[in-house]
Amino acid sequence: MTQADRRFERQERFASLGAEGQARLENARCLLVGCGALGGVIAQSLTRAGVGTLVLVDRDVVEVTNLPRQVLFEDRHAEEGTLKVEAALETLSRIGGPTRFETHADHLDAENIEDLAEGCDLILDGTDNLGTRYLVNDYAVDAGVPWIYGGVVGSGGLVLPVLPGEGPCLRCVFPEPPPAGALPTCETAGVILPAVAAVASLQSGLAMRLLASPETLEPALVELDVWTGETRRVRAKRRAGCPCCEGRDFPFLHEPQARPATILCGRNTVQVRGRKPAPDPRAVAQALDGIARDVRFAGPILRFEVEEFCVTLFEDGRALIEGTDEIERALAVYDRYIGS
Repeated sequence: MTQADRRFERQERFASLGAEGQARLENARCLLVGCGALGGVIAQSLTRAGVGTLVLVDRDVVEVTNLPRQVLFEDRHAEEGTLKVEAALETLSRIGGPTRFETHADHLDAENIEDLAEGCDLILDGTDNLGTRYLVNDYAVDAGVPWIYGGVVGSGGLVLPVLPGEGPCLRCVFPEPPPAGALPTCETAGVILPAVAAVASLQSGLAMRLLASPETLEPALVELDVWTGETRRVRAKRRAGCPCCEGRDFPFLHEPQARPATILCGRNTVQVRGRKPAPDPRAVAQALDGIARDVRFAGPILRFEVEEFCVTLFEDGRALIEGTDEIERALAVYDRYIGS
């Protein structure tokens, strides 16, 4: 027996998986939205489990504040401002095994989710953005693709598998996104790696079961806290009159993008959606000569400092404006230094 043949022998001895389940895993295709805290643990778990293809989508770059809880990144990634999908690919590729990776340094939105999720058997939530989660929920219910919600803050978190047609969707449990500032965030309450790892591991285990086993899974909302050791499992039920499940109303998927910018959780940073056609980063760099500080390229992205802000410009025209959580101020910086 070769080393490759032996790779998953102990995993296959787990009776609920077996050789047939392992074969299903190796033929599966998953979309993972976010490669940071939750996404990093999920990606590593599913790669080591031998999932066939992981489609990795993340809009961000690595920062030093990511390192205590985001397991795919190192100091040098933060120092160089490496794209998270590139750093993730580098780390995951060293694991070996059969998993194939497709990476997209992009912001998941209503315009690209159908293309990115094409052919996927499952969608996994590794994001920190509520709007993106409701978009994924709309798409998943509309397309009939299961997805697994996960959220973490402080020392605790929540997990919910969404099985369209079989159980509740996210809007059955949480009908509308809460108002900005209504919930604690990583910025206000902090977050620790054990909480991230626990939530992401539960997501990964559910993912393996959904991909590998034909057995029915009873959806439940699981709440856990690694500091107190408490867990709570609540059977999740479809909500009568849910506009998503029953009404087939998908506003997050079908309504036009109303906001040109998004505040990033816990970052004092605003992401500005780029205008089309996208500006040429090299032309922008030339125009900033004598105006901005520390103008430099990190692979395909341009970074510079101006006023009290640090700006990262991507090839698709998106930009991260670090140093503010005010959307209008970030838009003004974008227009002033990158172009309207």
